Amino acid sequence: MPTRLLTKTFNSFFESEKSGGLLLLFATAISVTLTNSALGPQYLGFWQTELVGLTLEHWINDGLMAIFFLMIGLELERELYVGELSDLSNALLPIFAAVGGMLAPALIHYAFNSGQATQPGVGIPMATDIAFALGALALLGKRIPASLKIFVVAFAVIDDLGAIIMIALFYTDTVALQYLAGSLGVWLVLLSLNRHFRVSSLTVYLVGGVLMWIFMLKSGIHATVAGVMLAFAIPFWRRNETVDSPSYVLENRLHKPVAFVVLPIFALANTGIVIGAGWLGELSGPNSLGVMGGLVIGKPLGVVLLSLMAVMLGICSLPPDLRWRHLIGAGMLGGIGFTMSIFITNLAFADQPAFINASKMSVFAASMLAGAMGFLWLRFCGTGEAACDDRTVPSPR
Repeated sequence: MPTRLLTKTFNSFFESEKSGGLLLLFATAISVTLTNSALGPQYLGFWQTELVGLTLEHWINDGLMAIFFLMIGLELERELYVGELSDLSNALLPIFAAVGGMLAPALIHYAFNSGQATQPGVGIPMATDIAFALGALALLGKRIPASLKIFVVAFAVIDDLGAIIMIALFYTDTVALQYLAGSLGVWLVLLSLNRHFRVSSLTVYLVGGVLMWIFMLKSGIHATVAGVMLAFAIPFWRRNETVDSPSYVLENRLHKPVAFVVLPIFALANTGIVIGAGWLGELSGPNSLGVMGGLVIGKPLGVVLLSLMAVMLGICSLPPDLRWRHLIGAGMLGGIGFTMSIFITNLAFADQPAFINASKMSVFAASMLAGAMGFLWLRFCGTGEAACDDRTVPSPR
């Protein structure tokens, strides 16, 4: 694929995520304000309204968010075929960064909550919110190298993949095997239509995707996993002179609806945080400390340490225009968990509103702190050779 197209695709994604991050913040402010006003009970009750057997909140978290995960899957597919992850030498650095950025926060949370009722929250600080992270980078403009934006997108997408795998493996109580088999069967049919019969009609794949989603919902595994599976069944090919691949077309069509509709609605439905008289006590519990410590400290620590290990072992190297101070800032921005962290909170503590509220408050506080730290660090240390300078780790001979 020509470089021009890659740049256009990335810029389109970057712009929608940047603007979407600002709208997401606005939706969150509205939700928190209404929840703690006289209209709070009515506002929270509205999202519990039943519609065709499911609450509105359920439809949003299992239905609308499946579209979000579909877009994440399409982005990952593009990255694997023609993006940063298509070349193993380029992919290794963000892969190590993402793995470190998931393991360190999980270990910090586990250290605080091992053996307690809050232990299932171990996955909450493992996530990174792409929209907010890119929004912070966008505010920095040309003060940071372009490859830092690509690095953050790559490690955040891998991070999301890790979260999806974790949801499928660890946040599923019971599995109805017949429905799971049905969902996998539909997926295999779609893969066959793609690989063997060269069917390129998006309608066929979207209809199959809806059927897959229904089966996955009934299977007990979180229905959003169907969105990622569908993404890898949709045909992708390098652009030719006349036709764009269905995957490329769908990804570009989803950017704005996801950024400006799906995620803001998710925020409105899921950030109803009740800030009561004992809010400070809620933030000092082991789960809250694990979440905040994991996002604010664990993320940058894991991103930098595992990246450093990989570079020193000669497994990969830093891009020419990146320095370790840039990766430190990227790790701090990775601590903006927000959307995915709140999503995992709902799964980890289903039917435990006190734990959910405290966790969301912790995610919100930690994400704001991590975002501010990352922005200020890159604002003052991300440019120039003198300020906050570091030493480039030499490649092994």
